[in-house]
Amino acid sequence: MTTGAVFGTAHARNPGGRRAVGHPGRVPYPDKLLAADEEVVRHLHPHWLTIFWPIVWFLAIVGAASFGAAIIPAGQQQGLLRMGVLALAVLLLLTVVLVPLLRWRTTHYVITTHRLLFREGILARRGRDLGLARIVDVSYTQTLWERIINSGTLSIESAGESGPTVLRQIPDSDRVQQLLNYMIEEDADRRAQESAGYLGEHYGPRATGPGGTGSWETGSWDTGSWDTGPADTDSWHHGHR
Repeated sequence: MTTGAVFGTAHARNPGGRRAVGHPGRVPYPDKLLAADEEVVRHLHPHWLTIFWPIVWFLAIVGAASFGAAIIPAGQQQGLLRMGVLALAVLLLLTVVLVPLLRWRTTHYVITTHRLLFREGILARRGRDLGLARIVDVSYTQTLWERIINSGTLSIESAGESGPTVLRQIPDSDRVQQLLNYMIEEDADRRAQESAGYLGEHYGPRATGPGGTGSWETGSWDTGSWDTGPADTDSWHHGHR
């Protein structure tokens, strides 16, 4: 099984020999943040366990509010008390359920063919882009519990940084670490091909001789006028006798 198949990405060799990486399809990412030749390889949110407790709180608050409203005795204050229970339930839902869910949903870890992008924040946004060419090391750590739930922490060392960039609660962290290393190699190959194409376009083939018409080995330097010109036919001597 190839690396591209393992990670669920659409790697395929096109007729030109260049790898084509497609969007994962599950969670699209805004194209306006991508360069013209850039593709999304994997798009992640924090591990689903991040929203486990908000869901538990949601069920507990809804159940407690329903039970509390039901046991309020009949009377003139019943409606007011029920409104109070409902208001308290809504406040708790906003605090311990909605905010964590929105924080999870608005946190993005995106691996592209050129960069690693971070985006987070509900109202105030924070983001960072880290070029694959700058990454020098990617490692991950997992506790026993994180191994069970398939989560972990990524540590990314980059050139020019005083310390590693740490990403916590990354789902499938071991495969993400392998994917990042793979994409770093792909990015290096792409840059090397572009550099070679640039040199070939501006300077021509390496074997081209002076003026672009001969070869350094088989052109005019070996078989041209230097060897077979007037000096070889003795015309200089005959002309001066």
